[in-house]
Amino acid sequence: MQDASQGLPDAPDTVAEAMTRIDSLIETAPKRLRQSAVFTRRHLHLIAVSTVSEMARLAEVAPSAYMRFCQALGFSGYSEMQAVFRAQFTTFRPDYDTRLAALRTDFADDADSLLSDFAESGHKSLLSLNNSVASGQMARAAKMLAGANFIHVIGLRRAFAVAANMVYLLNKLDLAALQHTGIGSLDTPLNIRPDDVIFAITFAPFSQETVSLSQAGAANGARLIGLTDSESCPLSEFAELMLIARENEVGGFRALNAAITLSTALAVAAAAARQRD
Repeated sequence: MQDASQGLPDAPDTVAEAMTRIDSLIETAPKRLRQSAVFTRRHLHLIAVSTVSEMARLAEVAPSAYMRFCQALGFSGYSEMQAVFRAQFTTFRPDYDTRLAALRTDFADDADSLLSDFAESGHKSLLSLNNSVASGQMARAAKMLAGANFIHVIGLRRAFAVAANMVYLLNKLDLAALQHTGIGSLDTPLNIRPDDVIFAITFAPFSQETVSLSQAGAANGARLIGLTDSESCPLSEFAELMLIARENEVGGFRALNAAITLSTALAVAAAAARQRD
């Protein structure tokens, strides 16, 4: 059988170029390479943060088969492919037309299958939480929120829904909290004081507005908890505590299962901690 990598040029220099080759493999490669290509195309964000063994397990192929897939793309191995994705991880996301095109190819406009895949993706996201949140981090974050004079929740763009849910719960649980939305450019770090805690949420590619306001609030003396999906999040430079919630994706689309579950659990834990104290 002709090797799938025969005739390919040197290793791709960009994520976009790698995606083009992945799409080609989906159309032409043997079964295991195609299986690896289909999984990788739907879960591009995992490459930057996963090992080859993890990618192979999730794709349901042997690590050796996944390595052959990397080589079929033109890379010497998984490490070289991962380096390309890590270099662009914080800035690259396929546009929505590209994501929809991938969905039409994979699901043939079958809404029932699409729902099943999103449900399965959400289940995997929730299962990964225990691995991404280190032991003791939730208790420490809950204690910080419980001891705050006021909680400032900052989450814009895709993180907006997580922030809104968090503030709703905190207020219902008698913990004073405010959501910073950026409406009318009224958010100001002058409102954030040393006895306050900031709960900032941003996912790759990161919201500069969220980072800037959080940094200014931290400079005023407030303590900062960050929620993100990547260790490379710029909040980590001045946050006291970082929580990681990674989302599986379907055709480039990510729901907020892990992030909303984590923030909901944290709000309840903070209320319980305040009640104990």
